[in-house]
Amino acid sequence: MNAVLVPRGDSSAISEYKRLLKQVLDLRPSGTRQRLATALGKNRSFVSQIANPAYPMPIPAQHIDPLFEICHFSEVEKRAFLGFYRRAHPGRMRLVSSKPAMRRLTIEVPDLGDMEKNSAIDALFESMARNLARLTDETSSKR
Repeated sequence: MNAVLVPRGDSSAISEYKRLLKQVLDLRPSGTRQRLATALGKNRSFVSQIANPAYPMPIPAQHIDPLFEICHFSEVEKRAFLGFYRRAHPGRMRLVSSKPAMRRLTIEVPDLGDMEKNSAIDALFESMARNLARLTDETSSKR
């Protein structure tokens, strides 16, 4: 099911993209906010702030791709979000679109027979991959 966006004429572009993010998150399964927080290397309250239209704090451009991936935005939702984001932050999307292409790597790890332990291992590898990508981005931007 896709979120239905009802634009409000009196809202800023920041609150519009945050409203859309909140609608998308509200339709996703329990645990999505925590997975997003983990993917961003932040705590859950950060996700609450970036998804709250009442908070004027913008969403950092580097968080957009993980946000789309974790929250499973539809193409319609992505286009709407990006339109609001571009209107709110002209020129900032160049930071996202200029990053190097990523590739997916599949690895096999032991099943520990415990969902919590398996989730911890998954989070460890996901965090390691994000940190590696971040280091790569920092290295290429210093050239």
